This record gives sequence, structure tokens and C-alpha cells, in this order.
Amino acid sequence: MTSSLQRLAHAGLAVAAALAPAVTLAGGSNYGVTPGALPAVSGKVSEWPVPTPKFARDPAPGRDGAIYIAVMQGNRIARFDPATQRFVEWELPPGAKPHGLVVDREGLVWYTGNGNGTIGRLDPKTGKVSEFKVPGGGDPHTIVLGDDGSLWFTVQHGQRVGHLTPATGRIVEYPMSDNPYGLAIDRQGVVWVCRLAGDALGWIDPKTGQRGEVATGSGSRPRRIALAPDGSLWVAYYGNGRLARLDPATRQITHSWPLPANGGKGAYAVTVDGAGRVWVNGIDTDTVSLFDPQRETFRVIALPSSGVGIRKAIIDADGRYWYMGSHSGRLGRIE
Repeated sequence: MTSSLQRLAHAGLAVAAALAPAVTLAGGSNYGVTPGALPAVSGKVSEWPVPTPKFARDPAPGRDGAIYIAVMQGNRIARFDPATQRFVEWELPPGAKPHGLVVDREGLVWYTGNGNGTIGRLDPKTGKVSEFKVPGGGDPHTIVLGDDGSLWFTVQHGQRVGHLTPATGRIVEYPMSDNPYGLAIDRQGVVWVCRLAGDALGWIDPKTGQRGEVATGSGSRPRRIALAPDGSLWVAYYGNGRLARLDPATRQITHSWPLPANGGKGAYAVTVDGAGRVWVNGIDTDTVSLFDPQRETFRVIALPSSGVGIRKAIIDADGRYWYMGSHSGRLGRIE
């Protein structure tokens, strides 16, 4: 990591979080772009085959409007330009196997090296990749971006949550049991983590050092979590196919709803648009469910491909929903 830090300093690519303006994340999953809201969702679906369909997953938006994708088994990062509808790919160091990624305010792509126990940084302008070794090793999983420009990530089977400061490359780890999976950061800066094997949400308050948990019910197996414009958090229950709302102020699950029968069991990806509409999908169906919290109603949108396998999805600045079919090898958009 020392050599990586030296190169970082010489290249002048450190994220000066203290000097950068604060970013207010209106919703979604803390990926650095404020999710927009379409006036109305028409349900139009477009899909594009990725160049290397080797378990491509976990899309993330860039501030330039591009969509970046982790190609896990292809050991690459891909970039899709919606304007030209063209892809560009970068090869990563051997064995990296990127799982999740996020694009910071400088346009640098940070990814979890699930295969080699690193957090990687790709500069799309130069193609240069730097790696930061996770102190405890293991399998870095999902990664999100804090308002201060720092990065939080889970180490699923390593039973930890990590925090990386880009300006120094320093990584601090927090133990967390039960296979920590998806995570999100609330408006107070508290980090919420889905403990997939524990039927619970873990939380870490970096300001006070306090930690705790919220039970989600037997058999719930929470998988992904996302922040809404009103400050609430929405959780996908993989174990029983439900969508739940968490009030981070009271640290309580206020309600949960079963996904529609044709919306699928095994709730997986969840995100929230700028209007507060919640998008969630079941891994076993080729549909996406759109939930209206005010009316408490679901709308199910059918996808054109079969065997899609959505594992993570995002809302872009215009309010369009982007998903990556890890099984179908197709990047999709709903508007």
C-alpha cells in the first residue's frame, strides 16, 4: 500500500474531502449522484449486451452521465455512454474480481477487489489502477460513498466493515458478524449494514464510535438497503420477499410489505428515486417492482429478457432506473 500512496501523492489524485463542497444525497444507495425523479414512469425498457458478459454486476453512475459496471468474472470495469450507446472496458490486476463499485466526485472509480482483498481505484482518463490492501484481507463486497468523500465497504465472509480515507489511503475496520452485505449511510452519517445471515441490521456511528443492531425478524435475511429523500431507509428482505422501511431516528422498522407474487421472492436490489418511489426486485423473476409509499401500492414492470438476475440497481440524475443482469449479460434502463 505504501507504493500506492506514494504514487497517489505524486499524481495529485487524492480526494481533498475537507476542501470539497458537501454533497447532499437525495436518495438511492450513497453513490455520489443525487437521484432524479421522472414526472411519470412510462415503463419503457431498453437493454444493451455488455462486451464481456462474465457475471457483470453492480452498476454505478458517474457525474458525466455514464454508467460503470463491475465485470466480476471478467476481471474488468466497463463504462457505458448512454449518448453514444458504446462501451469501454479496462482490465484490472490479476485476481481482483470486482464486486461493487462507486464513482467519486473527481470521476475516479473505486471498486471492491473481492478476489484479492483490496479496494481498487481506476482513473478512467489514464487507465491507471491503484490498489489498497484491506488490512484483514478477505472478500470486500459492497462499497458506498459518504458525503465527506470517504468510502465504506463490507467484507462479507471476513465479517467486517471497512472505512477508507482517499486522501491518505488509510483503512479502518470494524468487526461485524453474520455476513455483512449491502450498506447505506443515513443523513446523520450513521452507517447501516445488512447482516444477511443474522436477520438484523448493524449500525456504526463514526462520530461517537457507538455500534448496535436492529432485528428484522426471523427468516428475513436483509440483503440491500437504500436511503430515501425523507431520510428513511428501505431494506430488501431476501429471505421472505418483503420490502421494509426503517426510521433511523428511532432505529425501528416501521412497516414491511410483501412483494407482489409476480414481483418475485428473494428481494435483492433496492433503490429510491428523487420522488421517494422505491424500486425493488426479486432475484428469481424477470421483473422490477415500483412501490409508491404514499398509496402503499406496487406496480410490476416486466423486463424483455429472461433469466436476468439483477443484484444491484441505481437511479441516475434524470430519474431513470439502471440495472445489470448478472445472468443475462445485459445492461438495462427503465424510464
